Amino acid sequence: MRNTEAALRWIVTILEKMHIPFEIDGGFAAKMYGEDRELADIDINIPLNDFHRLIPFVTEYIIYGPKQYKDDNWDLLMTSIKYSGQTIDISALGKTKYFNQKEQKWVDFPEDLSEVRIMDYKGIKIPVINEVKLMIYKTELGRGVDKKDVKGMIGSLFK
Repeated sequence: MRNTEAALRWIVTILEKMHIPFEIDGGFAAKMYGEDRELADIDINIPLNDFHRLIPFVTEYIIYGPKQYKDDNWDLLMTSIKYSGQTIDISALGKTKYFNQKEQKWVDFPEDLSEVRIMDYKGIKIPVINEVKLMIYKTELGRGVDKKDVKGMIGSLFK
């Protein structure tokens, strides 16, 4: 059974204790901005210089990586963790690119963590990627799930 709240609380506690800046990204971020789809995983971006420092603290929960992952949409240094039934994908900023479908080229993922929005999820204060950055990269990625996320986020603005 998946417990998203417990997993989020666990990883946020570790990141805060280690003074690692981070942002919640992907589908979880879209949900925080109003999209209402089932959550697959929790995507977290952290600075490259903190990525390898974090690994020893999560090793027993790693299900993938840490290593460079590349598919048709993403090229990133990442590790996947499973805690309390919830998958958490942690990516290293500075080593992350995505494929812009409109321009048909690889683009560097924005590294700036200074424009996050501090939001509340069940009493947990979390830094969430800026909604404009989120909508821009999801629009450029152009996958079905990204289009759904952007549509849901825009729709929630007019409720």
